[in-house]
Amino acid sequence: MDTLTALNKFREHVAIFVPLNDAEWRALVPYLEVSTLKKKKNFAEPHKICNHIALVVKGSVRFFHVKDGEEITGYFSFENEFATSYKSFLTREPGINYIQTLEDTQLVTLSYNAMQQIYDDQLIGKKMERFGRLIAEHYLICYEDRVASFITQTPEERYNKLLETGGEVLQRIPQHYVANFLGITPVSLSRIRRRIMKISA
Repeated sequence: MDTLTALNKFREHVAIFVPLNDAEWRALVPYLEVSTLKKKKNFAEPHKICNHIALVVKGSVRFFHVKDGEEITGYFSFENEFATSYKSFLTREPGINYIQTLEDTQLVTLSYNAMQQIYDDQLIGKKMERFGRLIAEHYLICYEDRVASFITQTPEERYNKLLETGGEVLQRIPQHYVANFLGITPVSLSRIRRRIMKISA
């Protein structure tokens, strides 16, 4: 995807939270960076401060921790979703998890320093402060939904919800990561997928 298309995708996604007119968008663009990370590259790592928030415009990333040598998948971000170690990004303290690409992934990023400069910009500062607040609220809602789903939903229901957001991207990523995220074995995930395919057929 070319740089202009990637930036337009960012504008479309930001508009969900705060619509920007053409002048405001032109003021924001210089603060944005478009980059591509190869498969299995880290966007964030434990013990390091996460300096960027990113919109995944093409590809996918996985959030995971490592405990006793075992990777524990906590979340995924697919196309048109944001990715960051948000606590680290906001507090300027080292993060505790990895964010790693599952495939070659194109990102539009905004650095912490750029965000602070944007807040002081007379033209777009107020709108982008609102954007920052709404993103924080969005992350909190996602976290509560994730916790609640483990209490109230079956693994199959959680997988169906993941299909809604992941779509075809979900089929491109290793299924043992998906099983790990759902808290089940790959064998159990295979059974769930077969059941869903039979219902869809």
